[in-house]
Amino acid sequence: MPAELRIIPLDYQPDPAHWFAVVRHLPHAIWLDSGRPQSSYGRFDITCAAPQSVLTSHDGLTAITHHRGRDHKEESEHQDGDPFQLLNDLLFGKAAPCQAHTELPFIGGALGYFGYDLGRQLERLPVIAQADIQLPDLCIGIYPWAIIQDHQRSTACLVINETLSQSLGGAYNFLEIEHLCRAAAQKPVFHAAPNTRKNNEKPFKISGFQSNLNVDEYYQALAKIQDYIRAGDCYQVNFAQRFSASFSGDPFIAYLALRQALPSPFSGFMQLHDSDGKPSGAVLSLSPERFIQVRGSAVETRPIKGTIKRGLTPEEDATNAHWLQHSLKNRAENVMIVDLLRNDLSKHCSRVEVPTLCELQTFANVHHLVSTVTGELHPTATALDLLRDAFPGGSITGAPKIRAMEIIEELEPTRRSLYCGSLGYISVDGQMDTSIAIRTLVCDGERIHCWGGGGIVADSETEQEYRESIAKVNVLMDTLEHAFKD
Repeated sequence: MPAELRIIPLDYQPDPAHWFAVVRHLPHAIWLDSGRPQSSYGRFDITCAAPQSVLTSHDGLTAITHHRGRDHKEESEHQDGDPFQLLNDLLFGKAAPCQAHTELPFIGGALGYFGYDLGRQLERLPVIAQADIQLPDLCIGIYPWAIIQDHQRSTACLVINETLSQSLGGAYNFLEIEHLCRAAAQKPVFHAAPNTRKNNEKPFKISGFQSNLNVDEYYQALAKIQDYIRAGDCYQVNFAQRFSASFSGDPFIAYLALRQALPSPFSGFMQLHDSDGKPSGAVLSLSPERFIQVRGSAVETRPIKGTIKRGLTPEEDATNAHWLQHSLKNRAENVMIVDLLRNDLSKHCSRVEVPTLCELQTFANVHHLVSTVTGELHPTATALDLLRDAFPGGSITGAPKIRAMEIIEELEPTRRSLYCGSLGYISVDGQMDTSIAIRTLVCDGERIHCWGGGGIVADSETEQEYRESIAKVNVLMDTLEHAFKD
């Protein structure tokens, strides 16, 4: 362990919302949420705020802003280079390389999101869909500290990486962070109360969600996709509709309600700020899907393809699960994406294997078919090299990937923003874990958006696909409308 890496034990909290509540008043607060205690799939929670540097990217131009402590900000620099390379240089360029920590997934580094539309900086795509969400294509903070909870071992700690801070210019005020964490041990355990009212006012309000496609438009789009498939343009296209509503109040209150309704292992909440430090949006993700994990040289991706809703009775639920496991169409979808991801991982990995194929995984609202693809990262490659050359994930684009993305741009009326991008971390010791940003909502101004989609293949049934696209996110919309609708 580097001498400048400090690990301070903290009180373990079964509900990790406690630690985010402690630091969320700080700028650029982010919580990578395992879904505990309701979900049993996730292991670690990572909570950070007040990054030392922030990267945001809009339309091919990346701004890098360096902070000195909580309030002081230096002038931003703007660059038009590859944002993945800019992040790689900032994270690894000056810091001395260190070995992966054997106990902790993150010892300081990058946390944030890579939006789906960042793919435009990697591939030449048509410009057709309306870009009506103003959030950055990429928003990543470099955090020299983190609160980490390990739910497998029931431990918590504060990690402070002074070496990383010094490589970014130093002078970070860690005393404030230590004081907050130590003071939190003297406070009552945090309890989520999403419906708390003050002066008879809801802390979060929402209107009804409306789709950006009517039924006829959705059917026409799927007919066009199947024309492309029959013509040999592609084998599979992930097509989505967007649901939007007006909102007011604190999005974190909404997130607390959503994580109760749909606990998921790759969840996260991220508060976004503009250049003046004012809140400008938020990310509320309840994703069940891992994109790419790197632990040492071991690489894993777990694509989801194949979905059916949970049954209303145990008998119906078992019948639905059995049907999904034996559905040739859904298994074929999954295998197509597994082949695509094997190819993507092979760019920077050896020994690419598929240890599990079409395994049933059950969540609060749906059953999924999940496969596992593994590999060994080449010694000359970094986690960011791997992420860049597999981005965006094949499970939410289609096959072949670039042609599928062109069709998505043609047929979806609005850009995807963060949806189907990734939320996650890249530690300064080279470890990484990222999600596929499905079951994800973004707040932009006074509007909140979520998306529901699915893989379309030659034998897809349009009515079934339409119902499935709604079922995947219905629990999100219903939860918010039931608790917070005006």
